[in-house]
Amino acid sequence: MANGDLIVIGGGPGGYVAALRAAQLGLKVTLVERAELGGICLNWGCIPTKALLRTAELVRLIGAAGEFGLGVAPPQIDLPAVVARSRAVAAKLQGGVKHLLKKAGITVIAGTARLAGPGRVAVEGQGELAAPHIILATGARARALPGFEPDGRFLWSYREALQPDCLPPRLVVIGSGAIGIEFASIFNAFGSEVTVVEALDRLLPVEDAEISALARTAFERQGITCHTGARVTGLEKGAQAVEVLVEAGGQALRLPAERVIVAVGITGNVEQLGLDSTAARVEKGHIVTDRFGRTDQPGLYAIGDVAGPPWLAHKASHEAVLCVEAIAGQPDLHPLDPHRIPGCTFCHPPVASVGLTEAAALAAGHKIRVGRFPFAANGKAIAQGDTEGLVKILFDADSGALLGAHILGPEAPEMIQGFALAQSLETTEAELIATVFPHPTLSEAMHEAALAAFGRALHI
Repeated sequence: MANGDLIVIGGGPGGYVAALRAAQLGLKVTLVERAELGGICLNWGCIPTKALLRTAELVRLIGAAGEFGLGVAPPQIDLPAVVARSRAVAAKLQGGVKHLLKKAGITVIAGTARLAGPGRVAVEGQGELAAPHIILATGARARALPGFEPDGRFLWSYREALQPDCLPPRLVVIGSGAIGIEFASIFNAFGSEVTVVEALDRLLPVEDAEISALARTAFERQGITCHTGARVTGLEKGAQAVEVLVEAGGQALRLPAERVIVAVGITGNVEQLGLDSTAARVEKGHIVTDRFGRTDQPGLYAIGDVAGPPWLAHKASHEAVLCVEAIAGQPDLHPLDPHRIPGCTFCHPPVASVGLTEAAALAAGHKIRVGRFPFAANGKAIAQGDTEGLVKILFDADSGALLGAHILGPEAPEMIQGFALAQSLETTEAELIATVFPHPTLSEAMHEAALAAFGRALHI
């Protein structure tokens, strides 16, 4: 098989972006993908879930039509049509990735790859490739919960949840990270009675504690039952339903359900790559790298989910660009700062954040100023009937540096990029306060939160 400058193993948002950037820089690239181009994110994660969430949003809006002076019949869920649209969206984007790779002159090989020695990759049934640089972008998979392995009927992983065979009257979601909470929001909107079980002491545990508490209140108001500090102890299957056995708050609970979604985290796809014959290290299910994706094996790199948290597509793509530019010897590269990677959960109401939580800022020794502004006091939010949540900003009290920002409420994932950009530009409170925000917009809540941190909020 052909030789080149770079071999990329894995065609997800890390791998295909690495291949595209390398081609832009004049490298001869081969990409090997064993399943679908676009990876889990495009085909079985970020994109199809957003399609389902859009349907869930429309269901909620139609249900609230009376508040806007409209008489509309209650929506009827055509589940096969909903799923078909979601799959069509993923297929369209997969085709787009395929087109981009072809246009860039990148050789794409369908197959399973394994390291075969320094600078060599064996593709099962197709021979060997050779290149001085190899990037591993093999992603991650759902972490298994013993006794709760997906069975194609009662127990669902994200794959089954994206192609449900029914709308379960009762659904238990184990795990309250982004994946679990997004599916909880989807099926709650579709009419399922949803219960969320979380082992840690709060929902959305990576988020700021105040935001987590407010989100839980919002979820429970929608009818989602939440158990935190809960330990799943067993599962009893019946003919048509199951019971999930849980210990929470000193009580033994039996949670009946027609379906159970297990969303307890992910682990890197590090097996059967041939890493044992290299100097690369694997720790806690992920490949250890430096800040440019380099492993301990010269010429071998890892990016994206297989290289560890945060497990986000945009982090993988950014790592891909940095890694390839380092390989190509580009000057003035800035390593990725994990504290400046925004995270989003597209639940209802949505959650987004960047930087430090309040607890992390205090633990790091910062004296902080905290600004909050509720959407209930924002004109655009009131006009569109979507006032739940707030914007919360943390500043260093001495320097005015923007330490973190947290949003619960309408369009939070779209707005958080404003704070991410501000952090990248090393913006202080002075620049944020001096910035003119358009009216009427939800983004005015961002400005008011900055003002509030310094006792200058105008509309509360």
